[in-house]
Formats: sequence, C-alpha cells, structure tokens
Amino acid sequence: MSETSTSSSVPTAEAILEGLDPEQREVARSFGGPLCVLAGAGTGKTRAITHRIAYGVATGQLNPRHVLAVTFTAKAAAEMRSRLRDLGVPAVQARTFHAAALRQLRHFWPRVVGGAMPDIMANKFPGVAEACSRLHMSVDRAALRDIVSEVEWSRVSMLTPESYPEAAERTRRPGVAGFGARSISRILVQYEEVKKERGVLDFEDVLLHMVGFLSERADVAREVRSQYRHFVVDEYQDVSTLQHALLRLWLGTGTDVCVVGDAAQTIYTFAGAKASFLLDFGREFRGARTIRLERNYRSTPQVVRVANAVLDGARGRTRDHRLTLVSQREAGPPPVIESYADDVAEAEGVAERIAARIAEGHPAREAAVLFRTNGQSEAVEQALTARGIGYLVRGGDRFFERQEVRRAVMALRAAARLEAEDPARMVRDVLGQQGWAPEPPAASGAVRERWDSLHALVGLADTVLARPGADLPALVRELDERAEAQSAPEVDGVTLASVHAAKGLEWPAVWLIGASDGLMPISMASTAAEIEEERRLMYVALTRARDLLTISWAAARTPGARGSRKPSRFLDGLSDLPGPTGSAGGGAGARRTGRRTATVHADCRVCGAGLGTPHEKRIGRHDTCPPSHDEALVDELRTWRRRAAKALRVPPHSVLTDATLEAIAERDPRDAGELVRIPGAGGVASERHGSEILAILERNRR
Repeated sequence: MSETSTSSSVPTAEAILEGLDPEQREVARSFGGPLCVLAGAGTGKTRAITHRIAYGVATGQLNPRHVLAVTFTAKAAAEMRSRLRDLGVPAVQARTFHAAALRQLRHFWPRVVGGAMPDIMANKFPGVAEACSRLHMSVDRAALRDIVSEVEWSRVSMLTPESYPEAAERTRRPGVAGFGARSISRILVQYEEVKKERGVLDFEDVLLHMVGFLSERADVAREVRSQYRHFVVDEYQDVSTLQHALLRLWLGTGTDVCVVGDAAQTIYTFAGAKASFLLDFGREFRGARTIRLERNYRSTPQVVRVANAVLDGARGRTRDHRLTLVSQREAGPPPVIESYADDVAEAEGVAERIAARIAEGHPAREAAVLFRTNGQSEAVEQALTARGIGYLVRGGDRFFERQEVRRAVMALRAAARLEAEDPARMVRDVLGQQGWAPEPPAASGAVRERWDSLHALVGLADTVLARPGADLPALVRELDERAEAQSAPEVDGVTLASVHAAKGLEWPAVWLIGASDGLMPISMASTAAEIEEERRLMYVALTRARDLLTISWAAARTPGARGSRKPSRFLDGLSDLPGPTGSAGGGAGARRTGRRTATVHADCRVCGAGLGTPHEKRIGRHDTCPPSHDEALVDELRTWRRRAAKALRVPPHSVLTDATLEAIAERDPRDAGELVRIPGAGGVASERHGSEILAILERNRR
C-alpha cells in the first residue's frame, strides 16, 4: 500500500490536498456554511471544487449520495464526473441544471400530474415559427432566430406573456426582428398554445415545472431535499432568475451551497444570466465565506498582463469585484497588436502567420481564430482553404447533433451488425458512402465542415479500433458515450469560433480578429452596461490564449473602401505592445500599431511602495495616494480633446483615453521624447497632437 492511497486505490484525505495551491486548498477544506469562490480565468476552479467534494467525502463531512454538483454544459458535467471518479467519488451526481431537473421531473410527473411525461422539443424553431404563422407574421430564418432567443430570455426571466412588455421596457430590450414588445407578447401566447396542442414541453418548461412542483407540493420538496443536501454550482455568474429560483427551492432552508464564478466572465446577460446572484451571494446567504482564486496557470505573464489591462478600464460592479490574475507560468513571447487595410487583408495575414506556425511543427489544432460575429469567419475560412489548412467552425450545432454525423453514426450502427474482417476499412467504406473522401474538398464553408465532421469520425475510429479486441460494436458504444457527454472527437484543424462559443476553451495560440470599435464593442451596444459586457467579452477572448496572443483589426471592411474604423477602445493603454515581428513579416497590409518606448512605473512616486494595477503603473502612483497634478489641467486637456475629436469626427476616447490624460498631467512631459514614453500617448497620437498637448502643459506651468 502506498502512503497516499488505501487498499482500494482511493486517495486519502491528505493525498487529495496534495498539489493544490494555498487558496485552492482553502476551498477544499471549507465546510459548514455557504461558500463563494471567486475564480479568475485559468485559476483551476474545477480542480478546486472537485477536490473539495472528494476531501469532504474522505473526511466524512459529505455523503457522496447527497451531493449535487451543477454546471452549465454537458461537456463540463462529464469532465467533472471524470475527475470525481479519478478522486474516488463516482457516486457524486454532476449534471447540468436541465439534466438534474429533467431527472426529477420524470420521477415526479406521474405522481403530481399523472400519466407519462410529455416529450421534450428538440428545439423551439418549429413551435415559434408556427406561432408567428398563426399571427400572420412573416419572418425569415434570421428573424426567427432572434425571436426564439427572446422567447428563451422571457422564460428564464420567469415572465408571463402579460408581464413581458413591461419587463422589456424596464430592461431596455431592443425591438426584436422589427417587432415591438406587444407583438412578442402575442407570439409568447401563441407559442404556449402550440406546445399545448402538440403535447410537448421545451427546456425551460422542465425547470419551470420543477419550480412549480417544489413550490406547491411539500412531499416533493421533502423527497428532493432528503436526497440532495450539499450543492456545488459552477459558472454561477451565468445563473438566470429561473435557475436561481430552482436552486433556492432545492436548498429549502439549507445553506450548504458552494458557488464558483467570475463576474468578469459574464457574457450571457442577453440570454438572462445575472451576475448579481454571484456578487450579492454574501447578502443572500448571511455568514458566507468568500475565497479568491487569482493564480493563473493557463497563460504566460505577457498574456495575463494584457487581459488585466483590458479589465483595468472596466466600470461599475465588474471593476469593484474584479480579480487580478497573477500568472504562474514562465515568460513567453509578447502579445502583438496588428492592423490591416481591410478584412480580406486581415484574414490573409492571419492565415499566413498560422501557416508559418504549422511549418515550424505546431499542429493546426493548437491555433484558434476568435471573432465577435460569425460573419467574420468566412474570409478566414477562404484564406485557410487557399493554403490547404484544415479548420473547425465552433458555435453551430453540437458535433453529435449535426445531420451528417447523425446519419454517419446510424450507418455505422447498421454496419456493426455485420461481420467485418477489416473494421477500419469497413468504416471508410461506410463513411465514403456518406460523402467522406481521403482528401479534403477544395471548397470552404458548409462543404468543408461536413467533410471535417466525417474525417473526425474516421480519425476516432482509427483510435478506437487500434485497441486490442476492438470491433465495430465497440466503436458504436464509444460514439454513444461521447454523444451523451458531448465529447466531440478532436479535429486536426484550426478552430474558428465566436468569443461566446470559445468560453471555457483554451489554445496555445490565439488570434483575436476584428478588434475595432463597431465590432468590439459591437455597434449595437449603446448603454454603459452593454459596453461593459463587450469589454468582458474581449477579456474572455484574451484569456483563451496560453502562449501566443495576436490581436488585429482592419481599417475597412472591403478592399479599396475608405478606412474609417478605429482600434477598439478596450485596447487603450496597450500602445506599448509590439507590432508584427519575426520572420513572417508584416503580412498583407499589416503595419505596426504600437511602440516599445513607452515606460511604466514600478513604485509609487508619492509613498514609494510598489504599484499593482496597470492604471497605477501608468500614472506612477497608487489610486489612493493624492495626485500631484492640478485638476484644472486635466479639465483643460479634456476640453482640448473634445475639440480634437469633433474635428476628426471620432469619439473622444479615440484621441486619448482619460487614463492617458491623467498620466500626461501627472508626468508633465517637457518635450516630444518624454511624451511618447507615456503609455497611450505615443505613435499616431504623439505625431498628430503632440505640439498642442505640450503647449497646454507649458501654459499651465507659468
């Protein structure tokens, strides 16, 4: 017997704690009351909470059959179950909100309602389309998608058709597909009628019915609460009003709940997520303990620094509750900001750099190109295809729900009933009839995506069938298990994904394209809250990178068009990042956007202590230490900036940010050489406005 395990190979309590950092260990050993874990990107939150459950079971503080761990995706739940099995606690239930509620609903439906539970709709599109048709509303596919999203938002917000218009007005919901709140309310009424006539439920009904059962039936509530007494909820910043209501009913009067989340990664408020449940956890659960995880194990210090700097400009509650990541990695290459003449040039430049990286021996699957809107991927797809580089587009249908994959699995299931001397050859023959070929098609888009899906099945089949004694039935079993866990086979291609689809994932090399105002933040974001969500979206994108990070933007949409775009305001303060370097050159239309001559301070000029945030290092003092500049000078600089912005027809922040104006006033540069050393004041800003800024400073010294 080893020192760290029992005779059944289950880790001992102390062995479970080994390898955890001090904060993770604190999480693992915290029991006896409500616990809130604020966990930054890449800080090992899943490791912390699975070890907490395992440690609680090993020490007798938790009964594994009374624990329910809840997360938001089937893949995350499967990962949690796998880790818990490895830690010797396979009896713990780890499920999504919907999966946990559905299991309970199926159990209680015959008792509460009677008869068999209705079927669950695969998706809402047919039902909502029928509702619109009954109201003589003509909608195309894009409009229907927007209406479906609004239907889902109203239901997770626990609104009725009658209460929807007031709530939409209160929360400043924009008009949907050209329809006002009253029209959406009528669609909601008809949608309920469609479901009732067809005898089906949707996914929100599963949660709503369980909320009703638990609220109205004391026997149901007692049974559920006797089964589950200890709760762990991951990604708590994404909880909706409906999910929060269900959790509270699961708990009853209990307070044994551990929630984990990061307000800076709240990017789904449009879908009903409310970070306030995370941020107000201490108010809701009196005596709650809060532990912060800020040691980042994913990204290099250089990547972490950029992510922190973008978040440093946040406003409101995100800034008040932000986590400052501290990388635990060795130093890596500096992130790069690149600009291009147009979107096509940007796509070509990114594809060229990816090709160069692949030529150096890096697999294509280690690279990702992220973007704000799905429409941005087409140019990149074409550029990669032209270079013979495979890719995988994420964010559409789940892998095992794709039509070509479902047909292929059905064909393999039928083939598994036959004798096969060479199973691998049989797989190729079967999938060849479905459209697979040994070589990828020259086309991009849907044709290439279908081929990639089938090719991924071929690769998975080769892996499974290489195992001793494996055959086609074994392959089908593996496919069924993966489908249940939403564990798609790995594709050796570059990942193309919207930032929303990339959340929870990571890659050694990340290219974030379209980092310009109008895309990041998106032009539709008009309120302060919407702008802050866009900032958080960029933060999520940046923290997907492990080693190499490149941020790019294009001045125009199409070749030859007037370059009216400006770099994203979220990049303010990062002008000291280098532009393109290395053997790959500048790429088509690329130019340098930053200088490395900008300097920052390490120690406060007022108290002499070390500085922490990028903002403090920029201005050379702590935020809490008194400023050395005259506020009248900053006001004069702001007045000048407004005039300059008006003349250029750009937002004021595009000229110079507030933080840069403060830094200029603090440092009081005497010449152009000193001015360009201030982060944010170099490059184009110095060349265009340097003489005016220096003149203002000179007048204020007199």
